[in-house]
Amino acid sequence: MTADDSGAASRDTGTDDGAAGDAPTTGDPAGVAEEGDGSSIAIRLEQLILGADRRYTPFQAARSAGVSMDLAARFWRAMGFADIGQVKALTEADVLALRRLAGLVEAGLLSEAMAVQVARSTGQTTARLADWQIDSFLEGLTEPQDSGLTRTEITYPLVELLLPELEEFLIYVWRRQLAAATGRVVQAQDDAEMINRRLAVGFADLVGFTRLTRRLEEEELGELVEAFETTCADLVAAHGGRLIKTLGDEVLFSADDVGIAAEIGLRLIETMTNDETMPELRVGIAFGTVTTRMGDVFGTTVNLASRLTSIAPKDTVLVDEAFAEELGRTGEAPVSEADAAAAEKAAEEGTGGPAPSYRFALQPMWQRPVRGLGVIEPWLLSRRS
Repeated sequence: MTADDSGAASRDTGTDDGAAGDAPTTGDPAGVAEEGDGSSIAIRLEQLILGADRRYTPFQAARSAGVSMDLAARFWRAMGFADIGQVKALTEADVLALRRLAGLVEAGLLSEAMAVQVARSTGQTTARLADWQIDSFLEGLTEPQDSGLTRTEITYPLVELLLPELEEFLIYVWRRQLAAATGRVVQAQDDAEMINRRLAVGFADLVGFTRLTRRLEEEELGELVEAFETTCADLVAAHGGRLIKTLGDEVLFSADDVGIAAEIGLRLIETMTNDETMPELRVGIAFGTVTTRMGDVFGTTVNLASRLTSIAPKDTVLVDEAFAEELGRTGEAPVSEADAAAAEKAAEEGTGGPAPSYRFALQPMWQRPVRGLGVIEPWLLSRRS
């Protein structure tokens, strides 16, 4: 599967930002039990994780925070929490979160629209993280043991032990990522470049994944996808790129430098080829102006990278003309093999400078029309022997 547009659709579990009703939202605040069932494990776990008891209805929380019900509803829905009416299910932490967001708006540090966007991006990211931790992490650790305890009985003390450690680790990783992102922004040449930047954007796509879904058991398929995503994430990070998102059988990555992107693309192919458990892979990379929003990338360059991936032969990397030209400009690949041969000959005869040292080779492929993008000329990327 390759992405057919410039970015995946955002997860939106609430309603439209401007359609706030009279009932703000919270993330399943009633757990899986009714409010009065204080002895249930769901309520005890909620109190442990949130660190506070339920005290407020949504209306009371909004009033205590000093914000309107409309704004409170917009914030909660942006965070992905479900409508609950006026159940007394909110805590002091919910009130404090409202005060902080509203305070940023009142101080003029954020516009109201930006504050909603902050809430939405944070909610989407942490929702996925929480789902993963429960589905893959806690589920494995809470398998019933010979002690005779049930999974429910094991979960509470395990969460109690892990919660402070995971919280500190989350803050550490977030700060490191924030520092890296801030560094990239301040290095931008101008304000426009902070949003619309020239990047190399690449997709890596497993070949024949649909057939695999029919052949493999669910557990085997899950293990294959996890191994693929893990391998890609490690390689992209190790070589200086950024993993934008994973889509099961496909990953989207970016890099500030075409040489870095080329290395990542070829490393992905080489690594997967040497793994007998993995299907073939194809990679498409394009270079150009990219719009960044909420950690995602959008624009014609992203669309072009997606199209290149869909037409790439298996176990190859295709790049666009702009990417090839940038590799030539930076000296990572020869502009043409004829120029490279002439430079090498001149170096051998002593009539020129030292022989150029190229990392990559480029081979022009057939020109072809691509829907929505006109005629493109892909280039086959390889290592220079």
